[in-house]
Amino acid sequence: MNNTEKHVVPGPAILCSWIYQQQVERQFVTGLMPGEGVVIKKRRGNFACYPPEIRDVPDGLYEMTVKMNVRCAMTINTRVITVILSSKRRKHDYIPLSDGLRLQVLSSMNELPQCQRHHFAAFIQDLKIMVVWEDNPRKLIARAEALEIELLKTIWGSKGGDDEQDEEKGEKNEEAEVSIFETDLEDLYKEDQRRTKLSSACIVAVTLALCTTCMGLGLRALAFEVATDGSYVRLALIVVIPVEAWVAFFFFQSLVTNLYQIIGPISAVEKNSRFYSGKPPRRLDRELDTLPHVTIQMPVYKEGLRAVIRPSIESLKQCISTYELQGGSASIFINDDGMQLISKEEARARQEFYEENNIGWVARPKHDPKPDDGNQPFLRRGKFKKASNMNFGLMVSNRVEDKLLEIPRSPDWTQTDEQAVYNHCLSEVLREDNGRTWAKGNVRIGDYILIVDSDTRVPSDCLLDAVSELEQSPQVAILQFTSGVMQVSTSFFEGGVKWFTNLIYTAITFVVANGDACPFVGHNAVLRWSAIQDAAPYVDEDGYEKYWSETHVSEDFEMSLKLQCAGYELRFAAYTGDGFQEGVSLTVYDELARWEKYAYGCNELLFHPFKSWITKGPITPLFRQFIFSSIHLPKKMTICAYIGTYYAIAACWILTLVNYLLSGWWFGLYDKFYIDSFAIFVSVIVVFTGLGNFSLSILRYRLGEMSFIRSFWDNFKWIPLMTIFLGGLSLHVSQAILSHFFGVDMVWGATAKEIEEVNFVEEIPRILRRFKGTFIWCMLMTALIVCGYFAFPGGWKIVHFASIWPLAWTVGCHFLLPVVLNPALMVFSW
Repeated sequence: MNNTEKHVVPGPAILCSWIYQQQVERQFVTGLMPGEGVVIKKRRGNFACYPPEIRDVPDGLYEMTVKMNVRCAMTINTRVITVILSSKRRKHDYIPLSDGLRLQVLSSMNELPQCQRHHFAAFIQDLKIMVVWEDNPRKLIARAEALEIELLKTIWGSKGGDDEQDEEKGEKNEEAEVSIFETDLEDLYKEDQRRTKLSSACIVAVTLALCTTCMGLGLRALAFEVATDGSYVRLALIVVIPVEAWVAFFFFQSLVTNLYQIIGPISAVEKNSRFYSGKPPRRLDRELDTLPHVTIQMPVYKEGLRAVIRPSIESLKQCISTYELQGGSASIFINDDGMQLISKEEARARQEFYEENNIGWVARPKHDPKPDDGNQPFLRRGKFKKASNMNFGLMVSNRVEDKLLEIPRSPDWTQTDEQAVYNHCLSEVLREDNGRTWAKGNVRIGDYILIVDSDTRVPSDCLLDAVSELEQSPQVAILQFTSGVMQVSTSFFEGGVKWFTNLIYTAITFVVANGDACPFVGHNAVLRWSAIQDAAPYVDEDGYEKYWSETHVSEDFEMSLKLQCAGYELRFAAYTGDGFQEGVSLTVYDELARWEKYAYGCNELLFHPFKSWITKGPITPLFRQFIFSSIHLPKKMTICAYIGTYYAIAACWILTLVNYLLSGWWFGLYDKFYIDSFAIFVSVIVVFTGLGNFSLSILRYRLGEMSFIRSFWDNFKWIPLMTIFLGGLSLHVSQAILSHFFGVDMVWGATAKEIEEVNFVEEIPRILRRFKGTFIWCMLMTALIVCGYFAFPGGWKIVHFASIWPLAWTVGCHFLLPVVLNPALMVFSW
């Protein structure tokens, strides 16, 4: 045999033989029944099997594995399985396992292609065997052994005893369970009553009092000055008080919240309230009603299949497997915006991966406003394409549903009939689009939508808790889960962003537990599909119903406002801990873009561009609706305070520059109503850097998350990085806000999900291109400070430290941000 022939020997065939040997050793096969063995997928449409003769068994393992299109499958034929399937006590189409799970029972092998594939196993009643399948052939035996252990627990769980006695005991227990459920229903209802926490309202009230007091001190200074010199001109400063109070409100709220974290009660974090869940809900009884279907919607772009998409899908499949074993059903729906943009080989690999993992997907055409081939133009609308991508996928799903509604169904309608008409309706939709739309698999939407990003990890057991909570609280439209961070590199910048993200989620958990507004961050959240259809639909020039706003870059924030204005509630769930994990920005470029997008999004939610002020007024209809809605006043103030932080950051550079000139030339002579930048700088350092990190350390210690020393060190070590980053944001955030005001187009792409290896020499031109405006401003300001100290005429020199330091600090942070916070530059790799 030559080398070429040796290379042709298929690896899967050898693996098949090895797995079959393991089957024999573990006595998973009897050798007496035709069709026992193992099948492994080589490539699309090509399967290997052992023993080879099972290929010829009609409706056998080989044929069913090909139809299911799974990676590998095997039979298990043991005495335990025969006893279980022969039991006369079995009344359901499933076998109960431990932890409330249950495994499906099929009448024959022919039902395998229509089974719940995320069970990864099924009993076959007529043959008295079990079929097990897996995504990884090397884990197939391990899964089979784990199932065998579970089955043994089912048989010996009663710890011996006579079968008839066990049967009688089981019947009595069933009766007792029903009796308990009926008699204690009212008590359980009372336990589920969620009270509205008022701690946050008290914090907002104290904040408002503190803010009003500080504004009053400024007015007091004005009054004294008017009484002294009789000049009323300075009263014109009163007009800036609303803006000043708006921008400063977050500062005072942080101060009060930090003190509350140190000395206030924290028990709310462990309890359930109206807008917060600190512990899992009472789970639905699947024996009384069918568990709702959950669709997991994942928008993707050009992320790597192997490095990004596949690990996320594996995590989701484990989650679905648990939910299906608990009696529910779920499916994955991918909105692939990169399918028609990447190479044919990459697109084919994605399609095969989706098909193999039973994933429904939709891919829209590329952006082509002026096609050269005479085809109809297609626009991918929006500055951030995620919203229009999801809208297109939902549109295809709705069109399929409309066609399905027209299909008459007979009393003997089967799942096979339903699948056949579904395939026909989906084909019709694609044919109507003349092949421009690509789609395959199950694109139907269930009762609830779990929306995730392409770089997400989810807990293996979360869907049943989520649907139980939403079923018990019909007024809740979004259940937002807390998230940990999935760090994919050892980069110090990613580590800093991870720390900051964890800080944000810790703060959100604490304030929402105490009654504050629940945020919707756009992923790792379960949405009620009926609420989205009720509160969010609109039709634009594309002519079909949409739900996510394509005219806002913060489509998640806009969605949360619409739902709350429509009377729905949002709830934050923290009982999953770090089970949900999200990717964070890997580079300073992506993190800056994220802040710019948030600032742009907040501004477009509040204000029209300047050119529309004459015809539409400055305030948007959505924000007016929000202001006059029934949302609680403290929540409105908190949301407005959050939005105000972006304007405070954006105004930093220009106000610091004005302060440099004003306080430098008239040091100590300006109006006492005016607070100079140095005083504000000291206040920010004390409240945010000092008290904020100290209170966070205390809070995490009180919650039992980590020791005080460890928490304090964890906060302290990231202070330099975050100081430089937040200090260097102002120009970039103001650019985003001014771009919206003046109608300048800004477009953001998807955040990088994979590490890009860039060396020192390649990175320098990228920095110069991206930050050339920032560097020019830094050089001009540095020249101004130097000239002001040394070159200006005697009476115009600016030499006071309190005047120079704030501007110098701002300039230094803006200069250091793209340099010091750039790992590709700091590691000096060539």
